[in-house]
Amino acid sequence: MDMIGGIALLIIAVAFAVLVIFLARVLSNLTKTLNGVNETVDKLPEQLDQVMNQSELILHNSNETILDVNEKLHSLSPLFYIVGDAGEASRKLTSSLVDMTAGMKRSSTEGKGKVNEQALGGLYGSLALGYYMYQKRQAIKDWKEENTGNA
Repeated sequence: MDMIGGIALLIIAVAFAVLVIFLARVLSNLTKTLNGVNETVDKLPEQLDQVMNQSELILHNSNETILDVNEKLHSLSPLFYIVGDAGEASRKLTSSLVDMTAGMKRSSTEGKGKVNEQALGGLYGSLALGYYMYQKRQAIKDWKEENTGNA
């Protein structure tokens, strides 16, 4: 049995040697992997600093852009107010012209009716109608000057 014990011991020794070689290779690969992780971790603070610096630069540029847009918007605000006032003035003028047109239409109808009522024909009727229209136009012009002076 000494021989069988010696062969068993030799098989165990060879198996242990194979196991040691296998574990040595695994540990060697693990060491390489951990060294790579260590290099990556060592570079991480530098990369984070770069990312933070770039983020800070982006925020700074964004703030400058917002300030510039606000400044330009404030400089354009009076222009918007002027355009609004011009629109309001044109609306008032347009409504005044509508009133004036309606008044002229009424006055021409009234003048025509007066000429027909009084049976004033020919040259005398035309002169009376012209004078009546002149008076109405003067009244409208005076009314227009009063309204545009208030606007």
